[in-house]
Amino acid sequence: MTDPRYPVGEFKAPGNVTEDQRRRLIGSLAGAPGRLRSAVEGLSPQQLDTPYRPEGWTVRQVVHHLADSHMNSYIRMKLALTEEQPTVKPYDEKRWAELEDARTAPPDVSLALLESVHHRWVLFLHSLGREDWSRTFHHPESGVVSLDLALQQYEWHGRHHTAHITSLRQRMGWR
Repeated sequence: MTDPRYPVGEFKAPGNVTEDQRRRLIGSLAGAPGRLRSAVEGLSPQQLDTPYRPEGWTVRQVVHHLADSHMNSYIRMKLALTEEQPTVKPYDEKRWAELEDARTAPPDVSLALLESVHHRWVLFLHSLGREDWSRTFHHPESGVVSLDLALQQYEWHGRHHTAHITSLRQRMGWR
């Protein structure tokens, strides 16, 4: 059995990204909200409040985390394009996941938000020129991050968390 923390494997940056690879990554990012919506479709409130692994977040928290995280990434990428290596503010994702909205709000709230953010994000990403992908931001915990690397990380991030839900559904026999 694969490690339930990493159902699609740990993130590994492939290094230099070609234009074709970027198009595929952006396409995958564009489809992430739909895949997440499908992953939670038909789940009961009790199922939504089931952790995807022992000591992990609930399905509901995972959905809200994706919206929180991807909003932050979209903004960070825009800052990198419009400022010279801005330092971005980290946030405590574990504490955000424990806030009332992340623990109790209906997933549809964050699914709609994620769909809108991804629509704008994909439009933004398609507008970037070849030289723009090397633009960077500084993350106090991660160091210097290029737009190319951020794209790779967040395409993986969406697949990673959606797989937490789909693998839980499979393990539990939820249809």
